[in-house]
Amino acid sequence: MSFRINTNTQALSAYRNLSMTGKDLAQSLNRLSTGLRINSGADDPAGLIASERFRVQISAMDAAIRNNSDALNFAKTADSALDEVSRLLKEARSLAVANGNSSIDASQKQANQTQLDSILASITRVSQTTQFGQKKMLDGSAGAYATVNNPANIASANVTGSFGTVGMDANGDLDVQVTTAATRAVVTGTQAYATGATLVGAGNFSINGRAFSTTATTDRDALVAMINNAQGETGVTASVNGSNQVVLTSDAYGTNTEVNLTSSTAGLILAAAGSASDAGSNAVATVTYDYGTGTEAVTFDKGQGLELKDSKGNQIKLTVAGNAVATYTGAVQITAGESTFQIGANGGQTARLNLQNFGSAALGLSAVDITGSDMTAALASLDTAIDTVTSARGNIGSFMRNTVESNMRSLSVAKENLSATESSIREVDVAEEMTNFTRLQILQQSGVAMLAQANAFPQAVLSLLR
Repeated sequence: MSFRINTNTQALSAYRNLSMTGKDLAQSLNRLSTGLRINSGADDPAGLIASERFRVQISAMDAAIRNNSDALNFAKTADSALDEVSRLLKEARSLAVANGNSSIDASQKQANQTQLDSILASITRVSQTTQFGQKKMLDGSAGAYATVNNPANIASANVTGSFGTVGMDANGDLDVQVTTAATRAVVTGTQAYATGATLVGAGNFSINGRAFSTTATTDRDALVAMINNAQGETGVTASVNGSNQVVLTSDAYGTNTEVNLTSSTAGLILAAAGSASDAGSNAVATVTYDYGTGTEAVTFDKGQGLELKDSKGNQIKLTVAGNAVATYTGAVQITAGESTFQIGANGGQTARLNLQNFGSAALGLSAVDITGSDMTAALASLDTAIDTVTSARGNIGSFMRNTVESNMRSLSVAKENLSATESSIREVDVAEEMTNFTRLQILQQSGVAMLAQANAFPQAVLSLLR
């Protein structure tokens, strides 16, 4: 054992161990106070990643369960309204049967006809005023949806149920006449290179704010590769045209996409030092809704890039192949009376509920006459309407019981199991951690005692100085 005064290695070692124990004790205290084993990425990086993924899924399931609850209430509202329509139809049929009796005089028949007309008006009123929040449900506008018939030219389509001055309450087609094709931003360099191996020289330039540097050994092909390797940052692709000039093209279409080139060195894309820029343009189309009894044409000029959009929020997205001045007849099919619900936590997990127009005219009851002697036609119309409403209520009931309620039970079980898995990864075992905490407390106390002993070692030197 050496005797030194200025450097007490034993005290330093004791202090280091005490500091490590203090750190571990603080971490253990943090875990016990939060109830979590992982409080930061440093605690368990892999565990944090897995836990966060589970948390995202659990959160999405919570939203999906709420969506299912909303869908259930939506369907219940529609069913309750149709129950009233069904009651009115049964009353109307009773009036028609009553008027078929020859013992009833003309004035009584007319009184029954007046009551029938009032019933039909009430049915129309119910169909037009039944709402879930601000969304009407039984007038045929409850979530009309679009199906793409021309996937080569139309990537997707979404409709809001309102088109121009009409509602999408009837099945039909959308004809898309592209009047202006979308363009991408393009900047063509002014420097021509002899070959791909031609050296471009040392210098600096930037594309959309991303800085690039070349050396004396950088050739044209290396320059192009350098730009393309940074495509994810700039959103720009480089190529070479027939004049051996570098062409910069934005990856996306539309006015929001730009190519901004600045070169501080002559000969780097641009023959002279300077800058060049360009922006794309948006597609514009005239879309015509053909719903059988008429047509409605609307200009779609509110979108960005390949997206066609109108002021009502209807949206059609073109494919790259479809981005040309052309007319695509029957490109999109419109199905009326369809409500879509996101009932799952992931994309594509949706369910639809068909709610058509239940007004008296849509049910075929606009000209029911029960003042004559023969009630056959009137009863046939009323029976058809009753069957339509009854069938719709059956579909709604099936949607509630076999789709929504069943899915809610499945989601609840899945959420429970995912929560248990996430808990086992992220949360602390209190009993185990308390044991560790007690151990660290003892180590801390012993470390402090040993640090005091180590600090006393240099005092032994005093006996040599006496």
